[in-house]
Amino acid sequence: MLSVLVALALIPLPGTSVVLQEKPGDPVRLTAYGLGTRQAYLRGATAFVRQRGAAEVAVSPDGRFAAAVPAAYTGGRDALVVTDRTTGRVKRIPTVARPLMASYASWSRDGTKVLLTLERKTAGKWRTGGYVTVDVAAGTARTTVVADADPAATYWWTPDGGVIAQQGGGAIVLRAGRRPRLLPGAGTPAGPDLFSPSGRRMVTWCPARYAEHVCLADPATGRIVTRSRLKPETVVGWWNESRLIAVVPHQKGYRLVVADTAGRVRRVLAAIPSGTWQAELWLSFTRK
Repeated sequence: MLSVLVALALIPLPGTSVVLQEKPGDPVRLTAYGLGTRQAYLRGATAFVRQRGAAEVAVSPDGRFAAAVPAAYTGGRDALVVTDRTTGRVKRIPTVARPLMASYASWSRDGTKVLLTLERKTAGKWRTGGYVTVDVAAGTARTTVVADADPAATYWWTPDGGVIAQQGGGAIVLRAGRRPRLLPGAGTPAGPDLFSPSGRRMVTWCPARYAEHVCLADPATGRIVTRSRLKPETVVGWWNESRLIAVVPHQKGYRLVVADTAGRVRRVLAAIPSGTWQAELWLSFTRK
């Protein structure tokens, strides 16, 4: 018991009363978090640091780069601000022009590109219209307008560099090359970290035909292979090949937990007060 206590590190998250519990052998590490689009924090050498002027920030898979979406336009354009955390060099890459917005940054697994969801405000609501692909090394951005985009969808990378999103009617659409492929029976993406480390499983919100909330599907076929008893507020991502990171209700607040695919909680990472969760807490982990 003493060795377990010694190995446990308590990491406070500034701007909240949340204290994260970490162990040296954990397969993933919290590298960024925030409260809605109002506050974003990036993990530094010794503590989390607020990123002034950023609505969100995400760390590349190798930990070298941080990609931030600014909270405001510059010169009438949205952008992605990429910082090389080794050299300190900052690159501002313009993405789309007002009134469009590109956000929800997702790094490709090889760390070369960032995917952003393209949105336009219509009748007072932001609606999805496609996605933006940013080549970090080249400093360029390419916009793809999707005519039949689900207005509530967010776009994410697949492990092999394709694009995945929710499709109207409760289906999932995979866009790789010129031929989009529908997975109508898999549910809807429970993003942003949809795919297991191997890429052989995809976590979804179960289709309406099931009583369970969380499903695991085969991304090649869309077939549901596991239905979990877990009833989370959100699925943050994958801990390892057989466990998920999720936020679940607990007493009058919430807990950040590691749960197996059957839904059993295996470890509590943090207690989250109700007020913090209602302030739109988001969490971004990077695999070690």
